[in-house]
Amino acid sequence: MSEIIIFISALVLGGAIGFFVGRSLLKKIYTQMEEEAKEKARLLIKEAEITSESIKKERIVEAKEKYLKLKSEFEEESNRKRNILQTNENKLKQREQNLSRQMEQVKRKEAELDSEKENVKAQLDILSRKKEELEKIKQQKVAVLEKVSNLTAEEAQEQLMETLRAEAQSKASSHIKEIVEEAKLTATKQAKKVVIETLQRTATEHAIENCVSIFNLESDDIKGKIIGREGRNIRALEALTGVEIIVDDTPEAIIISGFDPVRREIARLSLHRLVVDGRIHPARIEEVVAKTQKNIEEEILDLGEKTVIDLGIHGLHPELIRLVGRMRYRSSYGQNLLQHSREVAKLCATMAAELGLNVKLAKRAGLLHDIGKVWHEEPELPHAVLGMELAQKYKEHPDVCNAIGAHHDEVEMTTLISPIVQVCDAISGSRPGARREVMESYLKRLKDLENLALSFDGVNKCYAIQAGRELRVMVDAENVDDQRSDMLSYEISQKIEKEMQYPGQIKVTVIREMRSVSFAK
Repeated sequence: MSEIIIFISALVLGGAIGFFVGRSLLKKIYTQMEEEAKEKARLLIKEAEITSESIKKERIVEAKEKYLKLKSEFEEESNRKRNILQTNENKLKQREQNLSRQMEQVKRKEAELDSEKENVKAQLDILSRKKEELEKIKQQKVAVLEKVSNLTAEEAQEQLMETLRAEAQSKASSHIKEIVEEAKLTATKQAKKVVIETLQRTATEHAIENCVSIFNLESDDIKGKIIGREGRNIRALEALTGVEIIVDDTPEAIIISGFDPVRREIARLSLHRLVVDGRIHPARIEEVVAKTQKNIEEEILDLGEKTVIDLGIHGLHPELIRLVGRMRYRSSYGQNLLQHSREVAKLCATMAAELGLNVKLAKRAGLLHDIGKVWHEEPELPHAVLGMELAQKYKEHPDVCNAIGAHHDEVEMTTLISPIVQVCDAISGSRPGARREVMESYLKRLKDLENLALSFDGVNKCYAIQAGRELRVMVDAENVDDQRSDMLSYEISQKIEKEMQYPGQIKVTVIREMRSVSFAK
């Protein structure tokens, strides 16, 4: 028991000794760490002071360098401005010296002019004295002559002037007569020369217009498709284009007959597209014909633009360009109107150049002289006056307008270009092979026949076919019923008999088509 107590006592004593020893060791360690920390802090402060000192020195050096740089730049700028000022000052001094020299020269010239002025005054005085002396001598001589001739000076002058006047009139009249005779001979010769050279320098072809077009086929089997069931396809095509399509025994060909070249071309192109496409039925025909008409209008505009570019005419109004293109599908006495107008334009340009006139205006007037023939309306005005009004409407030159209106003497000629256009129009139309009177009268009769039917109410379209032996009239189904259609055909036939002259008989066919259209949405 006592041993246990001793052991416990020893253990407590050992623990107490260990505690005090450990405490003293910890205190020593803490003291040592505190000293190390203080030493580190002192070193960091010292290092920071050294770093700040070095940065301060660097900033001072940079500031000094920047100061020196700015100072040098300022000095350079000051020197440059000083040099400029010095240069300007030198220039001003030089100008002052020049001005002073010029002023000295002016003063010297003024002095010279003053001296010359005095000399001139002295000479004038001398001349005035001599003039007075000459006048006295002249008066003395005139007095002597008056005594000798028993005439005063005025009477002698009148007699002399009368004698000289009579002699001058005699010589002038004979000279004028010679000049007039020579001018007549020269003018006739020159006019012939101009016309001959103009004709020789303008080469053209004979223009012949036909009333039929041939549409070639790859095989005769296609004819059946074109005709359609019970002829509905060919009837639809004829109704939409206004031509007659003749399908006969001619191998691999279809004849398109019509006096209007535009209609024939629309029908030909529509047939071509339908044959290539293979779908031929009334709805498709209507679609293709509408598209072809639009393409023909675009082609007319392109043709007009190409024509004015080829002739070198600029600044023409787009509507006039379109009318120029429509000339391609119009004929005058069998002569193609566009070819005729191009020919007249070239003739006018050549003749104007020979006569020294404005070539551009002459060419412009020659091209547009028949523009009134292709206007889409049919007014009562002559085509020359209508063309002049169209040219005025689209701001053409007054000389060009007068030349257009005066080429058939409807208006008075006011410029030299007008007779040139008239002469060139006659040259182009009167040359051999240019025109055929029969064709023009035939086409005019067909046009009058269509216009007569269009004058009735309810008529939408009208086409003369079969060389004028048949008239097909399309009426509005909503405004014209079947009974009115019968009456309309009779009235048109009676009016044709009263107002027109024609060989044989004319068949009037009134076509009324009723369509009911609805849309499923």
